Amino acid sequence: MAEVKLPVTRQIESEITRDSGSPPVDVHLRNVEDCFIYDRHGKSIPFKSLYQDRKSIIIFVRNFLCYSCKEYVDDLSKIHKEILERVGFVFLQDAEVSLVVIGQSAHRHIQPFCSLTGYAHEIYVDPERIIYRKLGMKREEKFTVSAQPSPHVKSGIFMGQIKSIWRAMTSPAFDFQGDLHQQGGAIIAGPGSQVHFSHFDMNHLDHMPINWLLQLAGVQRTLNFSNKAKVIHV
Repeated sequence: MAEVKLPVTRQIESEITRDSGSPPVDVHLRNVEDCFIYDRHGKSIPFKSLYQDRKSIIIFVRNFLCYSCKEYVDDLSKIHKEILERVGFVFLQDAEVSLVVIGQSAHRHIQPFCSLTGYAHEIYVDPERIIYRKLGMKREEKFTVSAQPSPHVKSGIFMGQIKSIWRAMTSPAFDFQGDLHQQGGAIIAGPGSQVHFSHFDMNHLDHMPINWLLQLAGVQRTLNFSNKAKVIHV
C-alpha cells in the first residue's frame, strides 16, 4: 500500500507566524455557537450550523466596501465547488469542505457584493458584530515591519481607497456597510466544535493566503491567483 502523506500543517503555521507577525489564536466556539447570522434574504441561522456537521473555512471580512476585502473575495470566487468536494484522502467518505464568508453589514448588501465579486459560495452577515466581538477580533489596525501584505490585494492604498469611496457614492443604499475599524480573520472548524486553525487579521492587508487555508483544511490542490485562476495538481 502506498504511503499516505499528510498535509504539512505545522510548517504552514510556522510560515504564517513568520510572514504575518500574528500567530494563530485560541478560539472557543461555544461562546458564539448560538449567535445568529443572516443570509441575503434576512433569514437568521445559528452560527454553529456552519460547522456542526461539516468542516468549514470561515472567513470574516472587514466590510463590503473595503477594497482589500473585495479583492480577497474576488480570489475566493475562483475556488470552484468541485475542488472542495474531494479533499483529504479517498477512504474518507465525508471528505468535504465548505467555504463561508461573513461580513458585518446589513443583509441587503450581500447580493450586490456577490454580483460584484462573482462569489458563489455561502455568505452571511453579523450586522451587530456580536461574533466578531465575542471571538476577540481586533479593532483598529496594527502593522509590523516583518509582516507581508496579502498576496490577494492587487490595488495600492491610494487607488484602493478611491475605488472604495466611488463604490460607496454609487451604491443604491449609501452607508459604510460595517464598522470601518473592525478587522476580520479566518477559522477552520468542524465537524463539531473542533477548531483546526484560526487567525485574526492585524490590519486590512493581513489576510490569510488562500492556498494556505485550503491546505490546512485538507484540500490537496493549489490555485494560481497571480493571473487567471489555474488548478495545479500536487
